[in-house]
Amino acid sequence: MNLKCCIIDDEPLAVELLASYVEKTPYLSLVDTFSSALQAVERVMRGDIDLVFCDIQMPNLNGLEFSHLVEGKTHIVFTTAFGQYAVDSYKVDAVDYLLKPISYQHFLKATQKVLRMMPCVSSSGISTHEEFIFVKSDYKLRQIFLNKILYIEGLKDYVKIYVEDEPHPILSLLSLKSLEEMLPSERFMRVHRSFIVQGCKIGLIDRNRIVFGKQYIPISETYKNAVMQYIEQHMPR
Repeated sequence: MNLKCCIIDDEPLAVELLASYVEKTPYLSLVDTFSSALQAVERVMRGDIDLVFCDIQMPNLNGLEFSHLVEGKTHIVFTTAFGQYAVDSYKVDAVDYLLKPISYQHFLKATQKVLRMMPCVSSSGISTHEEFIFVKSDYKLRQIFLNKILYIEGLKDYVKIYVEDEPHPILSLLSLKSLEEMLPSERFMRVHRSFIVQGCKIGLIDRNRIVFGKQYIPISETYKNAVMQYIEQHMPR
């Protein structure tokens, strides 16, 4: 999957920063940049741009007005220095709202939301909705399919992601909380302050511990009720 995107901002430094983020993100392709929303309308209306990074406060046509004009043609991530437009951005179904200065981590999180909205096309031409995330690991971006994740362990400033058919966990400089926010809550649950598990991968629970091979994941008192509710939902009546 490769997302075609463009950047709309009347600040050259902001355009330069976002363009650098796009360049180092393997699934993004920069089609064009614009210094005003008015210039971008005709190009975006063609309907082949997947994602627009758009400032809000711009002359002649602001970002919110632009989003109404191109509604249904693309996904929009607002990039602005002003927090007061957040509510308005959700009224126009913006994918995300990034406050300047924008970190690469927040940028990446927003683009992954768009990825999860896009259908993947298999070699047979059949559209599927296989979900995945990208994480930075060993100075590279790793694509991880959600249905392959067994559990995730948080260790202070980084996480270990344990994936099926891989002998070693994938290490990434992320907090467990930020990763939890990216994962669908109906599939992944926190069972301990240091562990998130994928519910459908739980094969055995032994004395308040989830067993993955030789690894025992403790279920803490804080999360015990939520785990038991999940288990009860999948037990025969």
